[in-house]
Amino acid sequence: MKKTYITLFLILFVIFEGFSREVIDSETKTSVIRNGIGLGSVIAAVTSWERNKSVLLAIIHGFFSWLYVLYFLFTRKESERK
Repeated sequence: MKKTYITLFLILFVIFEGFSREVIDSETKTSVIRNGIGLGSVIAAVTSWERNKSVLLAIIHGFFSWLYVLYFLFTRKESERK
């Protein structure tokens, strides 16, 4: 249960941290949007880490983003459902 709260906190922190920064000009805003980390990448990396405990797999799964999130949802074990 504690891992779930920590994971949720980290995801929310990343989301709100991105929204809380003020953008000075449109060039900076475009750069942040183009080069930023997406929500799907964060969720994929966190779920991959929880399942595999491997940094390399977390990076690879973060790259595939929502594809890995969907794969995880369909293949998760009974112990991962709670």
